[in-house]
Amino acid sequence: MRTIFLSLFISSCGMVVMSCGEKKTEGPETTFTRIDSLTDSYLALQDSMLQSWNMMINDDNQKVSAMHNLLHELIVSTPDKREQLKEYEERLNQLSRLRYTQKSMGNADVVEEYDFASTSLITELISMAETKAEFTYNTTLQKLVDDIRMADQRVNNYRAEYDLITARYNTFLDKNRADLKEINHGDSLELKPLFQMVSVE
Repeated sequence: MRTIFLSLFISSCGMVVMSCGEKKTEGPETTFTRIDSLTDSYLALQDSMLQSWNMMINDDNQKVSAMHNLLHELIVSTPDKREQLKEYEERLNQLSRLRYTQKSMGNADVVEEYDFASTSLITELISMAETKAEFTYNTTLQKLVDDIRMADQRVNNYRAEYDLITARYNTFLDKNRADLKEINHGDSLELKPLFQMVSVE
């Protein structure tokens, strides 16, 4: 009987020792978790950057749309200035083609050219609308002018927000470039240009 108990005791001790030994194989799981965490952070920053960019472009599209609508109102109500307004229409159509992208904005001249073209059109169209005699009581003209002004004023806020997120992305890229190369799925891992330099904590 003692022999049976002794055998069972030795057997259970052996199982405890084996289970303790199994816990030593956790090294690779820790490495995987760190890489996985980096991947999540990388993708989250990319998503935030894209969302900020899309909000900015969407606002710019609304501004351009309001300018088109204002121009249409001016063409209808000011037939004697149709030739001048036609020229504005051509410039407005060209504005979308001049607009910067996330890559081309690395060239400051591209952004400056777009801003100059946009600001000039806004100033001239609003000036023409406000000098019309009916502007004081035409709520459609007033609303379109307000929409254009408000969208234009939001430009700097959207750009500052985009710069802040992009600067964080660039910092993250610099710190983790070696690891990100291992998990990269075709991304270039290039730093993104900013509208202006911002300080990031």
